Amino acid sequence: MLTVVTSARFADHLTPPGHPESPERAAVMSTVAGRFAAAGGRVAEPRQAEDVDLLRVHTPAHVAAMVATRGRPVMLDDDTFTSPLSEEVARLAAGAVLTGVDLVLDGVPGSRALALVRPPGHHAEAEKPMGFCLYNSIAVGAAYARARGLSRVAIVDYDVHHGNGTQQIFYADPSVLFVSSHQYPFWPGSGAADERGSGAGVGATVNLPLPIGATDEEVLTRYVREAFPVLDRFRPDLLLISAGFDAHERDPLAGCRMTTGGLATLTAQLLDGATRWCEGRAVILTEGGYDLMALEACLTAVVEVAGASR
Repeated sequence: MLTVVTSARFADHLTPPGHPESPERAAVMSTVAGRFAAAGGRVAEPRQAEDVDLLRVHTPAHVAAMVATRGRPVMLDDDTFTSPLSEEVARLAAGAVLTGVDLVLDGVPGSRALALVRPPGHHAEAEKPMGFCLYNSIAVGAAYARARGLSRVAIVDYDVHHGNGTQQIFYADPSVLFVSSHQYPFWPGSGAADERGSGAGVGATVNLPLPIGATDEEVLTRYVREAFPVLDRFRPDLLLISAGFDAHERDPLAGCRMTTGGLATLTAQLLDGATRWCEGRAVILTEGGYDLMALEACLTAVVEVAGASR
C-alpha cells in the first residue's frame, strides 16, 4: 500500500527569480499528488519535525542558525537561500519523512510512503546548510527509524549530485548503510569510490561515481554489480530512497543521460529488494530534479511503480 505524503505549504519556500529550486516544483508535486488522490490513492499531510528530531543529526548551533532565519530572507551561501517561511517549510520536509516512517512501520507489511517535498535535504551537513538544503530530511528519517528500535537502515541516493551531507552524518555509523550513485567528478566534489566510511562504519558507505553522459544501462549495471550485493548482505530493516531526478537527460544542472523509464526501473528494482530485505518497507523522498516536465514524468512513474502490488 502506497501513501503519498505532501503539503501545499511546500510552495511557501521562496527562492530568487531564476533559481532552479523554485516553487514551481511544488506545483508539479501537487499535481501528481492530486492525480493519485483522484484515482483513489491515499494522500497524507506531514507533521513538522521538532528540535528533538533535528538534533539527532544536526548540531544545536546549526538548528539555532536556521531558526534565526525565520521571518526574513537570508542568503546562506552562493546557492542556498531562505525566505520568511523557509525554516518552517524545511521542518515540514523533514517531518514528511518522519510521517512516512511511521506509516510504513505501523502499517501492514509492504507499506510504502512517497514524500513529495521541497526544499531538498541531502546536501545539508550536521553543522551547515548547503546546496539548496537546510535540514537533511533523509538523515532525520533514518535516525528516527533507529530511535524507534530498528537495527539497520539503508539509504540509497540516486540524485545526480552526491549526497555529501548524508554521507558525512553517518560516515562512522555501521547501522546506516549509505549507497550513492552520482556524476563524478562534479559538484559538491565528494563521492569518490574510495570513500567507504570510517572507524566502525568502514564499508557502510558505498559510492558509485558515474561519468558524464551515463545512461540507464550503465547506471542499472552498476547497481546490479556493486550496490545490490552489499544491500543483500546488509539486509536493512527499512529502505529509504533519496530520489533525485536530476540524472534525467532533460535536467539542466548535470550531464547524465538517464530516462524516465530508467529511473522508474531503478526505483522498481530497489523496491523489489525491499521486499526481500524488510517485507517491502520503504520510504521514498524527493531530492533534486529541475526540469519540470521531467520531474512530473518521473514522479508519475515512481507513483506507478511504488503503488503497484509487488
